[in-house]
Amino acid sequence: MAEQKQDERIPTVIADDLHIVYRVNGAKSGKGSATAALSRILKRGEERGVRKVHAVRGVSFVAYRGEAIGLIGSNGSGKSTLLRAIAGLLPAEQGKVYTDGQPSLLGVNAALMNDLTGERNVILGGLAMGMSREEIKERYQDIVDFSGINEKGDFITLPMRTYSSGMAARLRFSIAAAKDHDVLMIDEALATGDRKFQKRSEDRIRELRKEAGTVFLVSHNNKSIRDTCNRVLWLERGELRMDGPTDEVLKEYEKFTGK
Repeated sequence: MAEQKQDERIPTVIADDLHIVYRVNGAKSGKGSATAALSRILKRGEERGVRKVHAVRGVSFVAYRGEAIGLIGSNGSGKSTLLRAIAGLLPAEQGKVYTDGQPSLLGVNAALMNDLTGERNVILGGLAMGMSREEIKERYQDIVDFSGINEKGDFITLPMRTYSSGMAARLRFSIAAAKDHDVLMIDEALATGDRKFQKRSEDRIRELRKEAGTVFLVSHNNKSIRDTCNRVLWLERGELRMDGPTDEVLKEYEKFTGK
């Protein structure tokens, strides 16, 4: 019986020895220095004037339906880069990413436009995620209410450029959360807004898991990770340092950070 349950685990994302390398143009060369001359010798054969940044280094894992996976690590550890690679926005230098269904990266798939009103952006964001106009119309009021941006005025009728960064992030999350996703990736969205909004967001993540979706959450708030995720991937300097149950990984991470 236990074997049958194990067989029912359906992979949604597989990362197999994934490497992501950024190429930065116009790196300073310091032409006259001996260090620069040595650097040019060592890099002979590489693209001239291009600096390589190895952002993700040999990361491998399998994510399953119904999991909420926290991504933690120091700034610059490769968390956001990994999400962008899963979403198909960055090519692999080496290794592969396989996804079952359509991955949605919050803030990219629902690409909002500053000159349009919140109302128009709800429609635009919904269409960008593959919702029909009828679905958007049905869920419109729920999206606005969930975001809470109209609690202190009729902000939904104003251009997005008049919103604070927190208001824009809340609306972005609300649009993305209105749809059930195969794979939903959330980058720091829960860091904005008051505790009431965070609670609504955490509840919605649990609902998405129940609908057999997979959620990835990048957050520096360990409490949000504990409240919403059953598994954590810990990245440092682009490498997967630990992968396991939330409490076990966070315990080691908090020892590492001293927090």
